[in-house]
Amino acid sequence: MKRCFLVVIDSLGVGEAPDAKEYGDEGVNTLGNVAKHINGVDLPTFDKLGFGKITSVLGLGTEHTATVGRLSEISIGNDSTTGHWEIAGLVTTQEFQTFPDGFPTELINKIEDEINYKFIGNIHASGTEIIKDLGEQHMETKELILYTSGDSVFQIAAHTDIYNLEELYRICEISRKHCNEYNIGRVIARPFKGPINAFERTYDRKDFGMNPPGETLISYLSKNNIKTYGIGKISDLFGTEFLSSFVHTEGDQNGIDYLLKEVESGNNELTFVNLVDLDMLYGHREDPDGYYKGLQIIDKGISSVVEKLKDNDLLILTGDHGTDPTDGKTDHSREYVPFVAYRNNCVASYIGDIEGFANIASTVSEFFNLENIFPGKSFLNQI
Repeated sequence: MKRCFLVVIDSLGVGEAPDAKEYGDEGVNTLGNVAKHINGVDLPTFDKLGFGKITSVLGLGTEHTATVGRLSEISIGNDSTTGHWEIAGLVTTQEFQTFPDGFPTELINKIEDEINYKFIGNIHASGTEIIKDLGEQHMETKELILYTSGDSVFQIAAHTDIYNLEELYRICEISRKHCNEYNIGRVIARPFKGPINAFERTYDRKDFGMNPPGETLISYLSKNNIKTYGIGKISDLFGTEFLSSFVHTEGDQNGIDYLLKEVESGNNELTFVNLVDLDMLYGHREDPDGYYKGLQIIDKGISSVVEKLKDNDLLILTGDHGTDPTDGKTDHSREYVPFVAYRNNCVASYIGDIEGFANIASTVSEFFNLENIFPGKSFLNQI
């Protein structure tokens, strides 16, 4: 049985995209700049596969065993939804709406009237900072903390002692309905716990995304009776209709454990994985040292994956955008993402810089002997 393991390392950008200037992101390079910050990385699996061939990374060489290159995004926008959708073959032509000055009063009033709770905040903010600033007020008044970022996200933070998960998710589902009218990409539940001055976000975050407005790799494979498995926030970004099974994760190590179990004994044909910690814990918090520690966890995990691959397996590693933790901004950065494809006994190949994340969907389609219906080119014959 053929199996494909498609792993999105969330926020792993590898250099400024051709249109980075339009996004204010000149000079960004998430992987390269993290390596510079720590004076060189020790990532033996990344080194062996060929990440150092893709972009200059202090500590990595240019020899490689995988097929490698960089992909630039065609979609308008710079967030996880557009990135994942394009990886899955769906190019976004209409940008999700952002609200850097806060959400409209009309939208807030509609949601408050239906949920029967009030919001505080409604500003562009770091998630960790806003719960530090408004957490005590939230605990006293039960008002929900609302904030956004440079992405199209409507984020609702609540302490688990004030709102249980079921209630917070219900509030987010109602908010999702109203946010559709404003073309907001994601509503995100952000539960946190702990005492005042020591609040800590939990891994029970849940994204309530818009349903993809067209065919994706997941729906296409499902309609062709190919089993699909989502690990991490894949089900949040694509919905669950076309996933044979899915699981949420508590951090990247947990996600890697699920991936390894599937590699060892699973019978799903496409396993689509999102590893979110680099973005959520380190990129947005401008923490390059933490980012490197997160990379080391992934590097070790991918080493085990490579060791356990069967001869009919295909492993693809990529990213969905950048979040350069050295650029002085807490938002995503417009970058190339890696294309690293590996099979047992594959011939190393360098494809260079290619336009379109959707080349991945095209490659996977050919791998499963399906017609390429996506706006990309398959590189299967070079893997």
